[in-house]
Amino acid sequence: MDSRDLLSAEQTRAARALLNWSRVRLAAKANLSEVTISDFENGFRKPRPYNIEAMRKALEDAGIVFNVEGRPTLARSEGASGLPSDNRTWRRRQRKA
Repeated sequence: MDSRDLLSAEQTRAARALLNWSRVRLAAKANLSEVTISDFENGFRKPRPYNIEAMRKALEDAGIVFNVEGRPTLARSEGASGLPSDNRTWRRRQRKA
């Protein structure tokens, strides 16, 4: 497996915190269940490689960059689009669509 596809629970939690994303939102963006995200972050199970890749892609698509040491940083603000990024507003936008 390519090192780019590796993602730890700590990296996932840190990246979600930078984006102010809930587990539900990451699950929706990665097209996974919330249980998959929760079990991974809590160390209950190791997801399949394609699920880890989906989580990493969702985080990177939102502007997260993993540096050489593996620490996530926010390359661009999600709010740069002019839309608020808190979870409640995002859920309201999803219901209207």
